Amino acid sequence: PESVSVTGRDDKRLAPLDRLMTDFVSRHKLPGASLAVVRHGRLVYARGFGLADCESGEVVKPTSLFRIASLSKPVTSVAVLKLVEAGRLKLDDSVAEILKLKPEVDAKRNRRVTVRQCLQHTGGWDRGDSFDPMFQSIRIARVLGTKAPAGPAEVIRFMQKWPLDFDPGTRYSYSNYGYCLLGRVIEKVSGQSYEQYVRKQVLKPMGVTRMRVGRTRADGRARGEVRYHVDGAKVGLSVFDEDLGQKVSRAYGAWNLEAMDSHGGWIASAVDMVRFASALESPDHKPFLKAGLLEEMFAPPAGPVSRKSDGSVEDVYYGLGFSVRRLADGGMNQWHSGSLDGTSTLLVRRHDGMVWAVLFNSRRSCGGKNPASAIDPLVHGAVDAVTEWPEGDAFDELLVK
Repeated sequence: PESVSVTGRDDKRLAPLDRLMTDFVSRHKLPGASLAVVRHGRLVYARGFGLADCESGEVVKPTSLFRIASLSKPVTSVAVLKLVEAGRLKLDDSVAEILKLKPEVDAKRNRRVTVRQCLQHTGGWDRGDSFDPMFQSIRIARVLGTKAPAGPAEVIRFMQKWPLDFDPGTRYSYSNYGYCLLGRVIEKVSGQSYEQYVRKQVLKPMGVTRMRVGRTRADGRARGEVRYHVDGAKVGLSVFDEDLGQKVSRAYGAWNLEAMDSHGGWIASAVDMVRFASALESPDHKPFLKAGLLEEMFAPPAGPVSRKSDGSVEDVYYGLGFSVRRLADGGMNQWHSGSLDGTSTLLVRRHDGMVWAVLFNSRRSCGGKNPASAIDPLVHGAVDAVTEWPEGDAFDELLVK
C-alpha cells in the first residue's frame, strides 16, 4: 500500500490506532483523515493522516479543521440545553410561538411542534416523504423572489407554506430543518447570533476556541482548514447568485453551508470534537450540564417513538442530539455521524470513558459505505487492542509537543 504521512506525537503503545488509520486511508485511497481519542477526560491520542490538500501536498495535522457536517447537531443541542438550564427556555415550548411563525397551511399541527421534538427528530418533517428544504436553496429563493441562495429565514418562511408529513411526536424521521429552527430559537431567546452564542456559552467554557461556522466557497476556507475532495468529476450547479446554475465542485457551491449553521455548518478539529464530547461530564465532577439535563439528553423519546411491538424502548434510539445504544449491563454508547460532499465524520462517547472523533476530507465509498460508517467498528477494535494507555495530557500540552 502507498505510504501515508502521519503527523502528531508518536507513541508505540498506541500502534493499533496508527495501523488502523494508515491502512484505512491507504486501502480506500482517501486523501486525508484525523483521529483524536480521550480516555477518562484526558487526551491520549491526536494524529493527522494523509493529505489536507491533494493539489498542494499539504498534510493533515492533529489540529486541522474539517467540516463536521451533522456533528453540529450535538453542539446545537447542548446550546439549547444551556438555555433550558438558565431557565430561559423549556423543552416542551412551541417553536412556532417562540419564533412567532405564521403557518399558512396545517397550522394546528405546526403550532404543536416543540423544541424537544426538533431535538429528537420527531417534529413532523420527513425528507423521504417530501424533501429536505436545506438543500433546496435555489427553488426557495425563486418561490420567494429573493436572492439565491436562500438563508435560514427564507427557508423557514417557505416552510410555512408546507404541511407536516406526520403528527409531531408520533415517529422519528431525521430532519435538518428541525435543527435549522433550533438555531433560530437560540438566536431569539439569547438575543445573539447562533454562532456567537454557541462560541461564547458552549465552546469557550470548554476550552474550544477555533471552531466556527464554515464557508461554502473555496475562497472562504479558514486558516488550517483542509480542502474537500469529491470523487472524479463530481460537479454540481452553483446555488450562488454570482454564478447561479454554473458547474462547480459539489463541495464548493452546490449547496449553502452558511444556511446549515445549526444542523451541519461547523468546522472543527478532531481534538475540538473530543474536547466538546468529554466536557459534557468532566472527570473532575464539574459537568458542563446539570445532571438532570445530561440524563434528559440521553433519555429515549416519549412513546410511541422508538418502541418495540411490546411497548418497550428500542435498544438504539435518538436522544437530544445524539444517537444512543443501551447496553445489557445498563451502560450506554452515544454517537453521531456527519456527511456532506467531500466530508465524512464520526463522534463516539463510549460507556467505558473512551471518546473519539474521526474526520475525513472525502466521502469516497469504502466498500459501499461512507468512510465514517466503514471505520466505525474498526475504531472500537483498535481501541480495544491497546494494552497500555499513556496517562494522557491536558489538551494543549499534547498538541504543542
